Amino acid sequence: MRIITGEYRGRKLETPIGYDVRPTTDKVKEAIFNLLQNDIYGSVCVDLFAGTGSLGLEALSRGAEKCYFCDNARASLNLIKTNVKICKAEDKSIILAGDYTKTLARIREKADIFFLDPPYHDGLYENCLALIEELDLLQNDGIIIAEHGKYDEMPEQVGNLIKVKERRYGRIIVSIYQYASEEE
Repeated sequence: MRIITGEYRGRKLETPIGYDVRPTTDKVKEAIFNLLQNDIYGSVCVDLFAGTGSLGLEALSRGAEKCYFCDNARASLNLIKTNVKICKAEDKSIILAGDYTKTLARIREKADIFFLDPPYHDGLYENCLALIEELDLLQNDGIIIAEHGKYDEMPEQVGNLIKVKERRYGRIIVSIYQYASEEE
């Protein structure tokens, strides 16, 4: 696993042993960032269920101003810390330990981009979307990228967040959520 482009391009990231953490493949990561290309520079990101921190570090490499890395697993937190050091991104990174409800409650600013990649089949997507909206953590023009398995059913709308795009990459689906526009 590596950083694809930007300031940290080519840096090899530490990867997990076993199957508890499922890093985003380079193919899917590249597709996600192609969808986001004009929204990254200067943004505040949240890599929820960060695992290795790969998505957040890619965002920082491409010009994001700051990234919150959130995870509950000690092994993942250690991987994130190691990978942040590999990229020398400590000054742009905030690592929060705890489950998503606790880590989201500790974020004190609105984010431009959320990377949402919880364990598949755990039914956490709708709860995460609802909590992000309830805590008012997403900028009005912000984006939530939800990576999920092709058999995971994603809601079309949660509160005022609507699914605006969906892309399939083999067995992985990427759904993009934004606030419903005023005109609708």
